[in-house]
Amino acid sequence: MQSTSSVSSIDLPIAHVRRKLGAYWELTKPRLSLLSVITALAGYLAANPVRDAGKLIALVIGTSLAAGGAAALNQWLERDLDARMARTRTRPLPMGQISLVGALLWGLVLSYTGTWLLFKYVNGLSALLGVATIVSYILVYTPLKTRTPWCTHMGAIPGALPPLIGWAAATGTVSGLGWVLFGVLFAWQIPHFMAIAWTYRRDYAQAAMPMITVVEPSGRRAAREAFFFSVLLLGVSVWPVFLGQVGWFYGSVALVCGVYMIMRAWSFLKATSKDRAARKLFFASIFYLPPVLAALVIDQWLLG
Repeated sequence: MQSTSSVSSIDLPIAHVRRKLGAYWELTKPRLSLLSVITALAGYLAANPVRDAGKLIALVIGTSLAAGGAAALNQWLERDLDARMARTRTRPLPMGQISLVGALLWGLVLSYTGTWLLFKYVNGLSALLGVATIVSYILVYTPLKTRTPWCTHMGAIPGALPPLIGWAAATGTVSGLGWVLFGVLFAWQIPHFMAIAWTYRRDYAQAAMPMITVVEPSGRRAAREAFFFSVLLLGVSVWPVFLGQVGWFYGSVALVCGVYMIMRAWSFLKATSKDRAARKLFFASIFYLPPVLAALVIDQWLLG
């Protein structure tokens, strides 16, 4: 019979490997990366391409790896900032769970592999847009987070590029409806992030990050931005209906969800105590994307 001590000696390295793998997984920001994959997939399906399972699989895997690599590189660059904030200090690098060299190599390998897969098995334009997403996220948005409150708007650009990756994968180009998807994702991110910026304003102030809610602590500017871009979001999302590019099914869903976003942003703007209103706006933004993207795919893929 195997002794208890020998079993424990086997369990220890296994547990260590599991923790290490979990840390590398966490470094990819899986929830944020999943959003990139979903929006890229929505762009691909909304373009209503010729059914090609191989290309679709390559798109999903390539986008997943590229998004995970960008997230890892972002955390590598922001490790000192993350260590100062309560909501991020338990990430792998501030906790010392992964070496700096390991994190850097992990991010570079994932980024390269993801974009190579897009180039090799999808097409050059989708790979180019993948590179643009990584570069703008790492070399533009990330450095600006410690320099200007406009970083949020700049960060919305790489956040809005994945649908174009999907659209380019489907068609080899980007047409008008693809750019509408880009506009929807861009406009959506501003109220989403303004709600986050207000909720975690003390964290950002402690890390000396000049978010809008730090440089203008009353929250009025953040609320105005959230409301303006919520109105813009509604306009951009329903515009293709008037151009005859999409049908009534998508238009109805986009209208209802857009109006709800505006209502929550208006409440955030008018609220004297903004904490609760910010949380409601955040959850409204989380609610917004799935039905709107699903409606667009159904409209183009199944009803188109």
